[in-house]
Amino acid sequence: MKQYIALLEDILENGDVKGDRTGTGTLSVFGRQIRHNLQEGFPLITTKKLHFKSIANELIWFLSGDTNTSWLKENGVSIWDEWATENGDLGPIYGQQWTAWPTQSGESINQIDYVVDALKNNPNSRRILFHGWNVEYLPDESMAPQDNARQGKMALPPCHLLYQFYVSNGKLSAQLYIRSSDSFLGLPYNIASLALLTHMLAQQCQLTPHEIVVSFGDLHAYSNHMEQIKTQLTREPRQLPELRIVRHPKSIYDYRFEDFEIVGYDPHPSIKAPVAI
Repeated sequence: MKQYIALLEDILENGDVKGDRTGTGTLSVFGRQIRHNLQEGFPLITTKKLHFKSIANELIWFLSGDTNTSWLKENGVSIWDEWATENGDLGPIYGQQWTAWPTQSGESINQIDYVVDALKNNPNSRRILFHGWNVEYLPDESMAPQDNARQGKMALPPCHLLYQFYVSNGKLSAQLYIRSSDSFLGLPYNIASLALLTHMLAQQCQLTPHEIVVSFGDLHAYSNHMEQIKTQLTREPRQLPELRIVRHPKSIYDYRFEDFEIVGYDPHPSIKAPVAI
């Protein structure tokens, strides 16, 4: 995706030097946006190889409402390990807020059910969205992620926090707001995950996947990712692959990794970089 490369160039050219929670330091820009037509390919970036299995299984895990890393580990995904307790607990992060937002009455709200129902029965609504920013459960920044989880708080607050959907002429588009985006490690996963979710919802609701839009608050590059980013900028983006969903599950919650095929993915080699914890 040339737009992704342009974001990296923007950060290097225009970024402000800022401190951050992790103590690593960043170059940061604010208020950027990219968009991609899903009919032009699945946005799995090609300037470095991404692990699609981690992307797909993380999304399946979110949709299940699970907030423990055990299932992820069983399915070959380690991207959440650094923030989990010794028992794999992450507190009430994404999955719980998406599918079981707690209410004062002691019951819970499944925001994903709401989105699916609205897409099917009220597609012109301007309220087809879900988010994970539950202020009651946000972590204490002075504490380690694991300590927050032990006290019933989120190990980390949501970065990709608000998803909104739009239907026009039988076509489904989605916009994601990311308040804080790690441009090198996290963002490529977020773009692909948004696209995958849009394809899944389109299949469930008999719509055609159309466009994804990603809007950013603080878009940054960590100081210890600069050499990796410069390496990536020397690489020419290649043709995007195609996503095929080979089965039609009964619901949005019934997808498995084996339901997805990525066809024609020919990326440059992977580039390793440290995670800012």
